Amino acid sequence: MDILFMVLLAIVAIIALSLVLGSFFTVSTAQVAVITRFGKFLRVAEAGLNWKVPYFDSVSGVVSLRVNQITLTMETKTKDNVFVTIPISVQNRVRPEKVYDAFYKLSDPVAQIKSYVEQVILGHVPGMTLDEVFASQSSIAAAVKQELDADMATFGYEIVNVLVTDIVPDAKVKSAMNDINAAQREQVAANARGEAEKILVVKKAEAEAESKALQGQGIANQRKAIIEGLQVSIEQFQKVVDGASPKDVMQLVMVTQYFDTLKSIGESDRTNTLFLSHSPGSVKDVSDQILESMLGAQRANG
Repeated sequence: MDILFMVLLAIVAIIALSLVLGSFFTVSTAQVAVITRFGKFLRVAEAGLNWKVPYFDSVSGVVSLRVNQITLTMETKTKDNVFVTIPISVQNRVRPEKVYDAFYKLSDPVAQIKSYVEQVILGHVPGMTLDEVFASQSSIAAAVKQELDADMATFGYEIVNVLVTDIVPDAKVKSAMNDINAAQREQVAANARGEAEKILVVKKAEAEAESKALQGQGIANQRKAIIEGLQVSIEQFQKVVDGASPKDVMQLVMVTQYFDTLKSIGESDRTNTLFLSHSPGSVKDVSDQILESMLGAQRANG
């Protein structure tokens, strides 16, 4: 009898221990547990150590409260008949106060979110051109978020953010767009090069005109100085030699300069051979020609 009593006592102790141990369970941080009693929803257990009635209550599932990202790829056609692929990232999480709806109302939340995203994309993108789609990435994302927020709130989900990460047109369309962009840039570069060449030509012409103007002014000043010097020489010579006419004085000055020039040419080491006539008549002709040129220049300036 003592042995039988000890066996029964051990069995009772084991059953009691299993009941105690089976009554407690833990829930991790950022998670909640769904507790049911005989299959019926009872309550939501928060993170930490929890208690349930053994054999009556059970943990039917665990729901994560962390933000979850769903990556989708939508393909549609734009208003100008260009097929585009739109990668979309939907960041969502279960609302803590609506764990029951999130756990029981949706069997496949990813498929449900994808269906809503497709509905929004098909309602916006086909009414836009390709350029408008590229320019409206943020507005498309905002429209998707607004629609999902309203629809998924019924099922206990919160849409944290929606990101339209890219707009990918067909490969041939993308290549054509790159060609158009390259041609436009080349046109801008050609216009810039043309403007630069035009500026260089204008500046060169202005420089040449200014150079010629300064050169003409220099020649005029030089001639003026020569005439004034000759005038002084003539007046001084007439004061010394009575009866000498201006023409006689000019003849003498021209002949003197003529022979000075020949002397300078002869003294130069790099001078080529020159054949000149030095008869009195030839020298007189040279001086007459120089004198006539000087007088003509003086009359033109006067």
